[in-house]
Amino acid sequence: MSASNGAAARGDLVPSAILGLLGTRGPASRADIARTLEVSPATVTQATKSLLRRGLVAELDHVPSHGGRPARLIGLVSDAGGALGVKVTADHVAVVDVELDGTVRDSASHPFDPESPTALDRLGDILGAAMDDRGGRHLLGVGVGIPGAVDSQAVGIVSAPTLGWNEAHVGPILRSTLGVPVLVENDVNTLAVAERLYGIGQSYSSYLVVTIGRGIGCGIVVDGAVYRGAGGGAGEIGHIPITVDGPLCGCGSYGCLEAHIGEAGLVRMALERGVIGPRGTSRGLLSAAEDGNPAAREIYREAGELLGRGLAGVVHTVDPETIMILGEGIDAWEYWEPGFETAFRRHLIPSRRGLTYVVEPWAEDKWALGAAALVFASPFDATGASGDQGRLVRERLHASQGEA
Repeated sequence: MSASNGAAARGDLVPSAILGLLGTRGPASRADIARTLEVSPATVTQATKSLLRRGLVAELDHVPSHGGRPARLIGLVSDAGGALGVKVTADHVAVVDVELDGTVRDSASHPFDPESPTALDRLGDILGAAMDDRGGRHLLGVGVGIPGAVDSQAVGIVSAPTLGWNEAHVGPILRSTLGVPVLVENDVNTLAVAERLYGIGQSYSSYLVVTIGRGIGCGIVVDGAVYRGAGGGAGEIGHIPITVDGPLCGCGSYGCLEAHIGEAGLVRMALERGVIGPRGTSRGLLSAAEDGNPAAREIYREAGELLGRGLAGVVHTVDPETIMILGEGIDAWEYWEPGFETAFRRHLIPSRRGLTYVVEPWAEDKWALGAAALVFASPFDATGASGDQGRLVRERLHASQGEA
């Protein structure tokens, strides 16, 4: 595939990736940006014209070149605006205040009960307080990451079994409460965007982001753009059917991958095998494994085997360049890995057995940073995914630069 075709498929993430690159690595020439992001120089030139026009980047000093005209560096204008990023979980919400260059100015965690009748009002209050704490600094919008299926970023109707939400009107309620643009997305997809803009994904065009913890999730990036599927539910690998008569999953089906190796499944197995008592938790299971308990370590080994087998099927379907594995369950990865490595390699076809994967430490702030990146990507949305909310973000960007 040619670079130009790849650039077309990358859609709205290319200009945002340029912002992330300049924010995390400092000023760079157009040629360096093109090489790093693996897009054509023409794509970078076109994207930087828009960024320059909007006042988000500026041309700096010339640098020596190897023949030809000296290259000019492009630098980020850091005061163009910021965003709030929110990661919603079953017992708390994490909120970060992020500048356009990816700098996290502030982060906080708040207790949260998603099954409360007033849960969305509580979420609005948390975000309203975070907005007030920003003072007079310009806010472009709010990005929200949810562990479930989202109809679209621009609307934000959510079905999330782990939260007890079915067609919850997250986007409409928060927009009414906050009075700013609000974009809503599956939380693993936001993490995939964060990787593309600020992390390992800068070096790859197609990759998977796999999370282990309460559930099992997957963000899919193809040709630099997050693949959402027809209804926003792509990547729900936790609901791949593994056994016919397996345990009940939170989605209502039996024998899903998540029902076996999500946090609740691991705790259930630990209880059945006498590793923990009736009130035991995943922390107790991990402690037992760290103490050398063979039954505890076998539970993790079996979980790794099931994950490796399931993920091999996803690799054959998507053909990524690499995989990133992380999440709140990653603290136990050394006990997952023996089963995972063996099963993953064994079930891959020979041409794919050399595929690399990277295990990253758990960092909840990155998930919320990914949610904020939804806001930063929306002004350059060529496919219309951000809808009317993208238009509102663009208006706020113009206002931040003193434009009409």
